[in-house]
Amino acid sequence: MFKGIKHISFIVVIFLFLGMGIYYTQFSTSEIVTNVSLKPNDALTIKLGGSVYAKNCASCHGANLEGQINWRQRDSNGYLPAPPHDESGHTWHHSDQYLFLMTKYGIEEMIGKRYPNNMPAYKDVLTDDEIIAVLSYIKSTWPEQIKQQHNTLNSR
Repeated sequence: MFKGIKHISFIVVIFLFLGMGIYYTQFSTSEIVTNVSLKPNDALTIKLGGSVYAKNCASCHGANLEGQINWRQRDSNGYLPAPPHDESGHTWHHSDQYLFLMTKYGIEEMIGKRYPNNMPAYKDVLTDDEIIAVLSYIKSTWPEQIKQQHNTLNSR
């Protein structure tokens, strides 16, 4: 009788360790990106970001960060067009951390459920440094007042 219980206990312990490993991996990923800080004043970062943006983002968000027409209205399939990343959009309403996670993992992975959107996750396309460079490039184009408001948001 006790041998069966020990065997079951052993299996439970193994599953607990596996579960903790999965949790730790996800937690570690979150920990790695908690100190994201954009570099809108770093010339090399901005240059890289502009190049990466042109190759990966401009086709939807516009060469001048203007976004798509009627970006606040869902289309017939329920999708929102790509928003602008200039000061007329809402990009600057989100923290560096949020923008990084959204770009890297996509909204569905962030919220843990299906959400109709066309924004791809870039975790398998861009490095963390490239994502930070793109976001830094975008921020570098904002008026100084918007940058200050974004900095205030980040400091909270």
